[in-house]
Amino acid sequence: MKLPSRAELSPAQIKDMKVWAATVIVSLIIILSLSSVICRGLDIFSMDGSYCVKARVTELGEYISDDYQLSGEETDITYNNSIQLFNARILSGELKGETVLAGQTFDNYTSMNVDDPVKPGDKVVLYNYGNEQGGTAWVFGGYARLDGIIALGIAFVALLLFFGRMKGLNTVVSLALTCMAVFMVFVPSVLAGWNIYLMSSLTCVYVIVMTLFITNGISAKSLTTILGCAFGVLVAAILSISFDRLLRITGMIDEHSIYLRNLSSGISIDLNALIFGMIIIGAMGAVMDVAMDISSSLYEVHLHASHISFRELYASGMRIGRDIMGTMANTLVLAYIGSQLCATLLYVVYSSSLYELLNRESIVVEMMQALIGSLSILLTIPLTTLVCCFLYTGKGEELGVIRDRSKRLTRPVRVTESVRVSTQEVKPEEKPVSRTRTLIPDKEPVDFYRKKDGPSDK
Repeated sequence: MKLPSRAELSPAQIKDMKVWAATVIVSLIIILSLSSVICRGLDIFSMDGSYCVKARVTELGEYISDDYQLSGEETDITYNNSIQLFNARILSGELKGETVLAGQTFDNYTSMNVDDPVKPGDKVVLYNYGNEQGGTAWVFGGYARLDGIIALGIAFVALLLFFGRMKGLNTVVSLALTCMAVFMVFVPSVLAGWNIYLMSSLTCVYVIVMTLFITNGISAKSLTTILGCAFGVLVAAILSISFDRLLRITGMIDEHSIYLRNLSSGISIDLNALIFGMIIIGAMGAVMDVAMDISSSLYEVHLHASHISFRELYASGMRIGRDIMGTMANTLVLAYIGSQLCATLLYVVYSSSLYELLNRESIVVEMMQALIGSLSILLTIPLTTLVCCFLYTGKGEELGVIRDRSKRLTRPVRVTESVRVSTQEVKPEEKPVSRTRTLIPDKEPVDFYRKKDGPSDK
């Protein structure tokens, strides 16, 4: 990916580069400063009495099997608990390079690890809780899967840079800053007991402004998209708070909610506020996508048809929005269904009726997320279109928002016979000469009212 030299850049491109650099620097300062303040005194990524390392299996050892009889009034079950011992060389942490004895547990009650035993060469995660089980203190905790995810992420970034070039680089940078804002600021602020309503709203505002400034700079497209996104997120926030009270949501949607209510740190997390954050952050991405699509499309329409009227541009924007609406609503609904598919299957099995299934709070919250996100998209479309029409059809030029007017086509040029005519400056004294050639030869107009074999009635 070749970067242009400074001599090849226009003043507008230099301005965009300055905005890009300023946005990245300010974002890093904000994220690192807030993270240091929020995480001060916050105890995270620490479990007393436990130690976790990555290791590679070098050799299988003894297989120990024990049977237990579980008897009841109507059942007589034999419970088998087995341990496969193996040697593993530690690949991370203070004990890197040492070889330890670890054990992988199997049982016939939960079928844990039965179909996937370890073998030499496997990368695994080992835990040490300070007590021995089966003659070893190191316990198999799963396979090391992060390496595969990192490889997939590298491939994604490489393809993004290959196809997107500078836009791809902007996407990677904005994505990295978004992840930093969520995992270094928002998540720690929730665990530290900060106001979730405020922090989730500020996170949305930051991500919207930062992403658009990095990808598009300070331009008409960025301004219209920011206004459309802000309106869509505001709609999602209002609907979330309103239906939270209307539906009497408690926030106890799964076992994770129970654990969050009983954190060892003593911090009490507002589960209703957490649902609010889930909804508006989830809707923000889709709303930003829709607003950017409409803003960019209408910008190009007006760029190549500068004399288009307000009404015509608005009609075009609404038609574009209707095409986007159906697929984006499906995307939201399917994303939420896919993320909770396992829980949904269990609810279907252990529900007595469809009404009971749909009335469960966890299902209701998922439907709230999908419906509120879709409503936010629906209402974002007309507002973004309206703002685009206001800024692109005269008002934006008066306000200085549209900066690249020199790129517009001032009049339509008709080209026939695959002949392209270069535009030339016409002096005021000279009469413009048409350079457009036609395929129709010059001849007298045809009288369509003349009879076929006789003279005209005239």
